[in-house]
Amino acid sequence: MQLFYNPNISEQTENFNFDKDESRHIVKVLRKKVGDHIHITNGTGWLFEAELTLAEIKNCTAKIVSQSLQSKRNYRLHMAVAPTKMNDRFEWFLEKATEIGIDEITPIICDNSERKVVKLERFEKIIQSAMKQSLQCYLPKLNETMSFKDFVAQATASKKFIAHCEETDKKSLKSQLDTNGDCIIMIGPEGDFSTQEIEQALQNNYLPVTLGNTRLRTETAAIAACHSVAFLNE
Repeated sequence: MQLFYNPNISEQTENFNFDKDESRHIVKVLRKKVGDHIHITNGTGWLFEAELTLAEIKNCTAKIVSQSLQSKRNYRLHMAVAPTKMNDRFEWFLEKATEIGIDEITPIICDNSERKVVKLERFEKIIQSAMKQSLQCYLPKLNETMSFKDFVAQATASKKFIAHCEETDKKSLKSQLDTNGDCIIMIGPEGDFSTQEIEQALQNNYLPVTLGNTRLRTETAAIAACHSVAFLNE
């Protein structure tokens, strides 16, 4: 199944026009013709089946023939991750986390962050592409970049975790997770969270956790955390 994404389609939509890029993809790449069916999501859980009524390289139109609401996962996961020095590593995290299952992502700027400016528009496109590739109908929410201090002071969830590498009393993440839960997991930059940041997180009711006995890269740690939550809730 080829899945398209457009946030403007709704349950009341009867006919739909594709933009030039999508139209070209439908005709030139997928070789679709009038009468063929395609699928579209608006990122809020709805899956629409549409029949092509016009198939031109610069203009494709379709009529909605059926619609259904995809069920939500039994858990909610918000990842707060420091952008990596190399952009492609953070983009890899976004892609794989979306495929595995994630609800919200916040890039956080920490004391030891080497990258403090990110291109949210590109990140958004990567998330959209991963959602379509994995045939999901819920688009993860990408938040504006925030400072560590602001994030820990205002983010809410039933459980909040900070994964760090300091030699202090920590529990394994998997031992602290709940099924059907709502949680936030914070992953720091290459230089880890600072001691002051860890203390601030603890003061805001974050639980310190470890992801294993080896030191992981930021993006690897973030994916390991995502998979731990998904695996627990299978």
